Amino acid sequence: MTRTVLVVGGAGLIGAATALHLARLGHDVTIAGRTPPRSRALAKLPFLRGSFLTDDFSDATLGRFDSLVFAAGNDVRQLPAAADEAEFFHRANSVGVPAFLERAKRAGIATAVYVGSYYSYVLPSAKIDASGYLRSRRASDEGVRALAGSDFRVCSLNAPFTIGYVEGVSGLPIETSVRYLLGLMDGPGPRWMIPGGGNFMSTLSFAEAVSGALERGENGKGYLLGDENWTFAHYYELLLDAMGRRERVQVRDEEHPSMPDFSLYAGRGATVAYDPDPGMVVRLGYRRHDAERVVREMAPYYRRLVESS
Repeated sequence: MTRTVLVVGGAGLIGAATALHLARLGHDVTIAGRTPPRSRALAKLPFLRGSFLTDDFSDATLGRFDSLVFAAGNDVRQLPAAADEAEFFHRANSVGVPAFLERAKRAGIATAVYVGSYYSYVLPSAKIDASGYLRSRRASDEGVRALAGSDFRVCSLNAPFTIGYVEGVSGLPIETSVRYLLGLMDGPGPRWMIPGGGNFMSTLSFAEAVSGALERGENGKGYLLGDENWTFAHYYELLLDAMGRRERVQVRDEEHPSMPDFSLYAGRGATVAYDPDPGMVVRLGYRRHDAERVVREMAPYYRRLVESS
């Protein structure tokens, strides 16, 4: 089935990889965001400028599409200076995201996939309750899935550490890691990393899951996606190997320049490891064991990007 798909947040890494994958499958894909993409590949796709938090997209505009992929939730990168964090994330995520998908439903979009965060599915409730950002991601996920009905099939795909690259699209956490590993953040010396780890998957695996969810996603379901469980030190060693540097990474339990404590919602030293449900993987149809491949491909790209900046 060929779809007309609007990818909101299509200039971000997950959204961009998903938009390009869906276009390769033959779907009619349009991306939407606040600024036009700088990627030459994305520039070939139609673009709608606007924010989901305003009325930039009319019902008539949304009604041109039969499917929606929403990959534009706000995080600390969008937090304005001096803003009240809990209030900002409540307005943008808890309220703004479900409100936008409700407008999409009203406009006649029949199928939607919401890109959420795995934190809502893997962390204890007490940790989520203590963070305005995490509370907002949980609330947006629940609010979106509550819109499910006979005329609106919607599910959420909740992403772990999702790694990859699209030319011209920012992959800031990965760029920061590569910058550190090249000694451009704190000078030369042995490379080290914090204890703990998480689940990693490639942007291609995630994009395949989105495609599968558009076709076969269960209405109102929240899916916890994942692929490989790595320690953070192992991930950094894979990056080093892919850049031709045969170095081992030490482990130190102190705040890290490329992965500061404020970004570690599970807490420094925590390991969030799990195996994705096999039945879900089959239903969504995404490939497993793809994360190492994408590290080998993306590390030289990000190295060139960092060294030329």
